[in-house]
Amino acid sequence: MKRRLVVITGLSGSGKSTAARALEDAGFFVIDNLPLVMLHDFLSLTDRGTAKVAVVVDARSSEFLGDCHQLLGTIKAEGHVVDVLFFEASDHDLVKRFSETRRRHPLVQIEGILPAIGREREIMSGLRSLATVILDSTGMTVHQLRQRVLALVLGAEDHEGQLHLQVQSFGFRHGLPLGSDLVFDVRFLDNPHFVAALRPKTGLDREVSSFVLSQPDYKAFLEKLKGLLFFLLPRYRQEGKTSLTIAVGCTGGRHRSVAVAEDLAPHLLGAGFAVQVHHRDIDKGES
Repeated sequence: MKRRLVVITGLSGSGKSTAARALEDAGFFVIDNLPLVMLHDFLSLTDRGTAKVAVVVDARSSEFLGDCHQLLGTIKAEGHVVDVLFFEASDHDLVKRFSETRRRHPLVQIEGILPAIGREREIMSGLRSLATVILDSTGMTVHQLRQRVLALVLGAEDHEGQLHLQVQSFGFRHGLPLGSDLVFDVRFLDNPHFVAALRPKTGLDREVSSFVLSQPDYKAFLEKLKGLLFFLLPRYRQEGKTSLTIAVGCTGGRHRSVAVAEDLAPHLLGAGFAVQVHHRDIDKGES
């Protein structure tokens, strides 16, 4: 029996568990932490009525990864439809997530969390090169990630006519993001960089976000921006666009643009768009 196989892989803390739960709710048979070398046998043994299968493969079973290129090639040659979703995120977000959940990174030894993340990136590089989609979950909420996964996997079948938006923060000092469709400059807002207590933080921190979003000029800007976007986006969709990137920039890309992108995304999500948030320059030093 030919099956739809989704391989969920990538870095620890980047959203693989959220993806697995989303696909399980969508009717996939999901198995976690399957050694890749067992994947072919697993497909042979699963019930013939199981048409949609998802497996989570990651560094927890790194010694069993084997020759992933050859193995996946064999499975595809048998007629199975295979998608490899590789999840990753910035070091900043990964460290923050492990700190907030008090989970232990599976590769952490005496050297600490950052070296473990770096080692995991190396271990998983082979699977990353085979990815059908590389999904950067930096700055994404669980709800946004879930919606993005379902849109990618189920496609037009369940998301017909939906416009997929990427809201990207960036710093002008690092250059305009390639591929941006709409660019908005928020450097007119007061800069948290000049507040000593806020300077080392980012727009993902509550104190910085509150500083930026509570400014009267921001509140007026947001209303005008929403009006413009809610006018433009349906018309872009009517013209056949299926994806669009909205870039929000400040000086360094760590404070104002991050806070604004995070605040804008839920408004777009609430209007029925699929939204992914990405913070390009959040780890590039102080703005």
